[in-house]
Amino acid sequence: MALDKSADCDPSFRLDTQNIFPRSARYNASQAALLETALAKNEGTLSEDGALVVTTGKFTGRSPDDKHIVLEGSSRDDIWWEGNRSMTKVSFEVLKADMLDHLKGLDVEVQDLVCGSVPEHAVNIRLVAEFTWHALFLRNLMRYPNPSEIASYVPEYTIINTPGFLAIPDRHGCRSETVIAVSLEQKLVLIAGTEYSGENKKSAFTILNHLYPEKGILPMHCSANHAVGNPSDTAVFFGLSGTGKTTLSADPDRELIGDDEHGWYDKGVFNFEGGCYAKTIRLSEQAEPEIWSAVHKFGTVLENVTLNESTRELDLNDASITENTRAAYPLSALPKASVDSSGGVPRNIFLLTCDTFGVTPPIARLSAEEARALFLLGFTSKVSGTERGITTPTPTFSTCFGAPFLTRKPEVYADMFADRLATTDAKVWLLNTGWTGGNYLSGERMPIGVSRGLLRAAIAGHFDDVEYMKDQIWGLNVPVSGPAETMRYLHPIQTWAVNKEFWSSAQDLKDQIVPKLVELGLGRVIRISNETSN
Repeated sequence: MALDKSADCDPSFRLDTQNIFPRSARYNASQAALLETALAKNEGTLSEDGALVVTTGKFTGRSPDDKHIVLEGSSRDDIWWEGNRSMTKVSFEVLKADMLDHLKGLDVEVQDLVCGSVPEHAVNIRLVAEFTWHALFLRNLMRYPNPSEIASYVPEYTIINTPGFLAIPDRHGCRSETVIAVSLEQKLVLIAGTEYSGENKKSAFTILNHLYPEKGILPMHCSANHAVGNPSDTAVFFGLSGTGKTTLSADPDRELIGDDEHGWYDKGVFNFEGGCYAKTIRLSEQAEPEIWSAVHKFGTVLENVTLNESTRELDLNDASITENTRAAYPLSALPKASVDSSGGVPRNIFLLTCDTFGVTPPIARLSAEEARALFLLGFTSKVSGTERGITTPTPTFSTCFGAPFLTRKPEVYADMFADRLATTDAKVWLLNTGWTGGNYLSGERMPIGVSRGLLRAAIAGHFDDVEYMKDQIWGLNVPVSGPAETMRYLHPIQTWAVNKEFWSSAQDLKDQIVPKLVELGLGRVIRISNETSN
């Protein structure tokens, strides 16, 4: 169907200026117009609250193995090739030509968006989308210029997303029919063969991960918040999807800066985005009221969430499609969001790890040297559904807590992190949101209330004057006492019914961690215990 262009907010820099010629293009349609069109095209279903409920086809998570960076002279020496797949310039040109030819038969949505809440460091990123709901998704998550600014908008980078185009590996130099190809030289990202919309936002994050280090800005895969009315009391939460970034930063007593991607520069922390991308599986109104409310707002995009076809009531407990059910909503959907999406220099930094072995303490105080080492190690777990093929919690080492999105060598980001710590009085904590009382098969996930209680105590300074003891596994400093509801969890072995099983699981962790520490040269900093029994 041809798009109704009456809602256009039309820039002077049009697609034909970029040699892109779709059948038709609608520029910068509003949230309501996008929702209306997506429903008319049968791309989704309207919930009783006015949210758009969509499915993402066979891909319900990202496809990191299908992401490529083009081998180009201007960036070749800067790329971390051990963590990124390459694509030749010839293959990229063939892929681009074929995708642009595919666009000639499509009516596309164009959204002219902005990454970065600090104007002097903001980057203009344009989305050209085959699916209208993808345009609504990214409009909810990114920042957008006001109408008066659109006339002069010029995209610095462009993302073209065509789920209906299937790549041919032999022809396009890729791994499968799905491809995410990033040309830093052409400032162009091509996405094809997947309906999962998270590829759009993570492509934007990849761009900023490459650009910002040269500006002295540390790009971070983290959430952040600050005390109400006091941006100088800022806290940052690093972690992979599903480890608690969104949940723990959405605190009714603090203002949210953002839930996923931030930069740390001389003046403090700023959000890249203008929205949140929250996991919704088994979401509780009592435990996470702010997120629950946003999920039920008009214009929110809900991925792979099921609903009652008659009443249109959401079923947030249903994981029949995937564990990775998601909601994309603008920050305006939250009652307490920072007005300018920024905060001061962090006072507290939390490295969120999700330990499937159930032997890591729920909180530990880190020295600056330990903080850099654990940041570089990135020990955590991939939670079910966040990536293709992940069906159970899987231990992983995601360096800098964001390996899939890094373009430069991890040491670049780790050294920037260490340099930032050296110039501040920030306290750094390891916060384990994984399992307790057993491993992921026999134990239980750390209660949200316990994690919240510990981080609130840390932020309030309650651990500044308490006694510490060395953890039995990591050798890290763990507070001897904490809030009443956290006491039984502070020392992991006490939560296990059988001590022998605890030490057996500890040995399993050691077998994974020690070789990685040796590989990274971190064994002197992080000393895993040699004990295997009590």
